[in-house]
Amino acid sequence: MAKATIPIVSAHAPSPSFEYFSTKKDEFVGWARKFSLFPYPFVTACCAMEFMAVSSTPYDTDRFGAALPRFSPRQSDLLMVVGTLTHKQAPVLLRVYEQMCEPKWVMAFGACATSGGFYQNYAAVAGIDRIIPVDIYVPGCPPRPETVIDAIMKLQDRIAGSRHPIITKTF
Repeated sequence: MAKATIPIVSAHAPSPSFEYFSTKKDEFVGWARKFSLFPYPFVTACCAMEFMAVSSTPYDTDRFGAALPRFSPRQSDLLMVVGTLTHKQAPVLLRVYEQMCEPKWVMAFGACATSGGFYQNYAAVAGIDRIIPVDIYVPGCPPRPETVIDAIMKLQDRIAGSRHPIITKTF
């Protein structure tokens, strides 16, 4: 007669109900964050006109959940770097990025923010990714409003599909 073994379950092993709850929680929080982006426009150059066009009536970023620009880094979660960045402005951009709360995302808006644009000189930074991490790049000089809206939608898909560690195993 064989002895019956009793399965030993670790006290810290996640239960199936926790796994289900945390999966559904990630989907719900991702959906909520996807449609509640608060952009901080770091506008330095001529792409500002296109940024204003994106927020106007024909394109209306409010439909995509990115309507209200916040002019305080502590109240925003999307940093939109619009235009040329000089080496004198780089420490200011870094400070703004560091003051933003987690989670935070960065959009490089236009050719100058992406790669330095046509300003190949000593004063312009050749891409803001040398200063802060960039999540999405918007090409163009200046980029069309449709391109910016497409980039916002791609960023929203990335936000919805990511993990959102609000509830941990000990909670």
